[in-house]
Amino acid sequence: MRRTRLLVPLALLALSGCFKLSRNPPSVQHYVLSGARTPIAASGSDSMGLAVGLRRLDLAPYLATPSIVIRRGTHGIEASEFHRWGEALGEGINHSVAAHLTNVAPVKLVDIAPWAARAKHNYLVQLHVMRFEGVADSAATTGGVHIVTSWDIIRPLDGALLVRGSTEYREGRFPVNDYSAMVAQLNEGLGRVAMDIRTCLGRFRSDSLPPPSCN
Repeated sequence: MRRTRLLVPLALLALSGCFKLSRNPPSVQHYVLSGARTPIAASGSDSMGLAVGLRRLDLAPYLATPSIVIRRGTHGIEASEFHRWGEALGEGINHSVAAHLTNVAPVKLVDIAPWAARAKHNYLVQLHVMRFEGVADSAATTGGVHIVTSWDIIRPLDGALLVRGSTEYREGRFPVNDYSAMVAQLNEGLGRVAMDIRTCLGRFRSDSLPPPSCN
């Protein structure tokens, strides 16, 4: 009888442990990037303005994950388990940059690869994304974002590199767990990337006379 009485509380403890283990984990939150909030129409008639083809971008390998990445200190990388991109990050970045570029002088329209075989472009743009992340030290209560890109402007006819530029963007002070604010700030940073590309395109006299530098 004494042995039976001891087994009952042990069984209850085991059951209580099972209930603790079966608690539902936090729900996964998904985020997407967007384009410019208020596009500015290109000047001139509907036929004016550049047509740009945006190639598939080159993304740093550590960013090729559904998880949103936060850098902790100089060398630490944290990929969030419960905060993820709602689409492939490379595609999301390209769509955001295209939206920021389109209908803002001197750009009239932007095609994202793959485009129709008959599509004609004045220039092609190739993005290289080395950093695209939140930034917060382990003890920090506020964080920011850091974007590092380079971009090539290419002649469609022969694939010649006409000019190469780069954009680095650091900004934002928001609570470290506010992923919505972080994604919004990353999107603002892509607007800066698009602005730099657009400014560079505005300096071209022709595809045979590119500017010496776009930095």
